[in-house]
Amino acid sequence: MLKKQPNINFGAAILFVIFCLLFFVLLFRFVSIQMTGEVKGQVLAAKAQQKYEKEKVIEAKRGTIYDRNGEVIAEDTNTYKLVAILDEKMTNNPKKPKHVVDPEETARELAKVIDMKESEIYRNLTKVNPEKNEKPFQVEFGKAGRDLSNQTKREIEELKLPGITFIRDSKRFYPNGVFASHLVGYVEKKENVEGKTDTVGMLGLEQSLNEALTGKNGKFNYESDIWGYLLSDGKEKVTPAINGQEIYLTIDKKIQTFLEDSMNKVDKEYQPEKMVAVVADPKTGDILAMAQRPSFHPKTKEGIERTWHNEVIENSFEPGSTMKIFTLAAAIEEGVFNPNEWFKSGQYAVDSKSRPVRDWNEGRGWGSITFLEGVQRSSNVAFAKLVKEKLGFDSFGEYLTKFRLDQPTGIELPHETGGKIVYNWPLEKITTGFGQGSAITPIQQIQAATAIANDGKMMKPHVIKKIVDPNENGSVKITKPEVVSSPISANTAKQVRDILETVVSSPKGTGQHYKIEGYEVAGKTGTAQIPNPRGGYLVGRNNYVFSFLGMAPKDDPKLIIYVAVQQPKMDIHTNGSDPVSKIFNPVMKSSLQYLNIEPIQQTKAQFGKVPNVIGMTSEDAIKKLNSEGFNPIIVGQGNKVASQLPGDNASLLAGERVVIRTDGKLTIPDMTGWSLRDVMKIAKVGNLQLNSVGSGYVIKQNLKPGPSISEGEYLIVELEEPVQKFINGEEQLEDDQEEVIEVQD
Repeated sequence: MLKKQPNINFGAAILFVIFCLLFFVLLFRFVSIQMTGEVKGQVLAAKAQQKYEKEKVIEAKRGTIYDRNGEVIAEDTNTYKLVAILDEKMTNNPKKPKHVVDPEETARELAKVIDMKESEIYRNLTKVNPEKNEKPFQVEFGKAGRDLSNQTKREIEELKLPGITFIRDSKRFYPNGVFASHLVGYVEKKENVEGKTDTVGMLGLEQSLNEALTGKNGKFNYESDIWGYLLSDGKEKVTPAINGQEIYLTIDKKIQTFLEDSMNKVDKEYQPEKMVAVVADPKTGDILAMAQRPSFHPKTKEGIERTWHNEVIENSFEPGSTMKIFTLAAAIEEGVFNPNEWFKSGQYAVDSKSRPVRDWNEGRGWGSITFLEGVQRSSNVAFAKLVKEKLGFDSFGEYLTKFRLDQPTGIELPHETGGKIVYNWPLEKITTGFGQGSAITPIQQIQAATAIANDGKMMKPHVIKKIVDPNENGSVKITKPEVVSSPISANTAKQVRDILETVVSSPKGTGQHYKIEGYEVAGKTGTAQIPNPRGGYLVGRNNYVFSFLGMAPKDDPKLIIYVAVQQPKMDIHTNGSDPVSKIFNPVMKSSLQYLNIEPIQQTKAQFGKVPNVIGMTSEDAIKKLNSEGFNPIIVGQGNKVASQLPGDNASLLAGERVVIRTDGKLTIPDMTGWSLRDVMKIAKVGNLQLNSVGSGYVIKQNLKPGPSISEGEYLIVELEEPVQKFINGEEQLEDDQEEVIEVQD
């Protein structure tokens, strides 16, 4: 009989104790979990919920930007990103592979659809992670594989390539291409702090309205089984996405297209350094079109490296003689402008310390002319005298403020700058009156011009018509027209428009290039010098900013257009009005027709028969010729008409010169600005020996007006084409006028 070993009993006792302790520990843990529902501070129910509960993001849509008529300018569209799965572990059934099986075939077929070489695709599909010496889980295809359309996606899917799949994405779509690009702006994808990608506005309204345009993503929570299938009795919770607000601009797609097309043609023909143009409704301040060159394509960003600035609002420069519009308006409002008052053109001494102000034709001027003619010819001397002698410096300075030329307009665009009015010394104050020395922006000129076009009421410019929030029952925030100042009366505004119309229609006017058949245009040319960074101004016939600020129809303007072209490439047969008018004229005419503004009935040129005034007194002859619509020129000191040219019954255009010679000693008039044809009348009537040098219009004559001369003397005149000195009467400020204040932007 065997005897039990005491060691065995002892071991069994120890095992029994251990198992008892384990049992009590497990029992305690079980009871504890049951009572608290937690393990290591984590709620088990929540952990189970996380395992079986799934969440999907509901992406918000960025707000769409429309034109004033609801035409899309910028919107989000669905796109797809191409992805290739390389990890073989993704394939469970060899008959239905989920990874790229044949890189060569895949590369060959994809190269037929996407813009990527077959060799590059193959390298992408066979790349190896050098750190792990294994293929990556998946690869993408760079730019060629992003932003794929639905059509491209379907074409690739029809190839049935194993391992090729897509990730849904969205992109910003600009259907009009280069279209008010600096105004609208563009977007980029940026990674946020959470590692996710956000769409962010980078320029223009996309940037300034980024918060309003950006929506807020929603989410969809649901319960599933361990295989990810939706449970039939599971709880679902949807947090809807909040889409971005919809922006309606004041821009009119049709008018903007007219402008873009015209600027493209001028850009190609003249290759200027810069161009800006704005079209506005003077009744409301709505900006109907805004463009510039250089510009860029908002999708590809091509061209954006040439300028990041919206030149219409971010760049102030010396405006040149378009500034004279507001000086004229101030003088008329103060009752100090007499269009029939005479003054001596050419040069004007501001004070004893300053170099005289000169007219654009090297200070020769046009002799004694009326202030009306001074406006038409864009005489710097005329406006210098208006500022100093008629208005006074203090009064003119007040009008600069009334027209808000010393402050930003407040338009809804980022980075707007204000004018830089240099108004300290007498010369600075006078040169500001004709557009030199001080700097303003194009949008400031547009705002100020609304007072001229809108019967004295100056309207704040706007580019936003309304903002619609689709998440709050379509609530609408509408931009209402805003009168910001009334610097002049309605009567003054009408007088200014009437005078500016003669700048375009008069043979003496500098704006003849801007005539539009069927419509009366009121406006003013401008030719501004460009400051030289090393001091002074740039020299050369191309180194100017050529511009025009005009409105039509004259009696009730529906549109204001400002166009400026900097440093166009021109030959000697071209002048600065050519590129500017090739933008202004077609845009104005097409836009007025598009807006159904009826043209006026064109009257044919009035011709008349010249009456016979021989034998009449000079006084009666002048009255008779004036009554018939002709311009009598007296040659002689007597009181009785001895001869005339053209003779009686000749057919002449109304306003043409008729030379009448009286008895007594022969005299000769100031013929500056005359055509050779009219000079020949003087030579024939006075029996003078005529010699002419050059072509165009008279700039010099050897016989001085006033003193008597004898028949048979030589009459020598020097003629010059306006383009040779400056574009068809445009105003040139002298390069050597060093004391003029320089403004650099």
